[in-house]
Amino acid sequence: MKDLKQFNIHYTGLKDESHLFEYQIDNTFFKAYHFDDFFETNINVALQLEKKSTFLDLSFTAKGTINIACDVSGEPFDQEISASLALIVKFGETFNDENEEVLILPYSEFQLNVAQYIYEMIVLAVPSKRIHPKVIDGSMESDALNRLETLRVQKTTEDVDPRWDKLKSLIIDKKT
Repeated sequence: MKDLKQFNIHYTGLKDESHLFEYQIDNTFFKAYHFDDFFETNINVALQLEKKSTFLDLSFTAKGTINIACDVSGEPFDQEISASLALIVKFGETFNDENEEVLILPYSEFQLNVAQYIYEMIVLAVPSKRIHPKVIDGSMESDALNRLETLRVQKTTEDVDPRWDKLKSLIIDKKT
């Protein structure tokens, strides 16, 4: 990931205090991961790094918009996202990232690349069901929505099995 060198943090040269790193994320960031679900991306990521003598405390926050396709209509729209991630970096003999909240780096390391954490935070912040706001409020006109409406199954009262009516009367009689 040579394209993501700007996400390297050389923590050995930092003082034991709080440091702020800011990143502007666009589509070139996601191209490095071969991720093409987003049409356009405009996200600001702030990383607050608190350096202590024995560990690093990282706090990521992301705010911005991504342009994605609606799952219902297929129309692109801007989805606002907001995300945060906390990570503790400790030092040990070997690298260990089995715990999602604690990362252990070897004592010999002098830098940390935070691109993977930013990538995961943003991708996980996107809702699993992506619905255009105009679909939700009913103001969108599209061929896909019109076609879905014609395919919708219309329920009629004739479809009701008469046995259910008899069972419903038993429940009503029990309440009185």
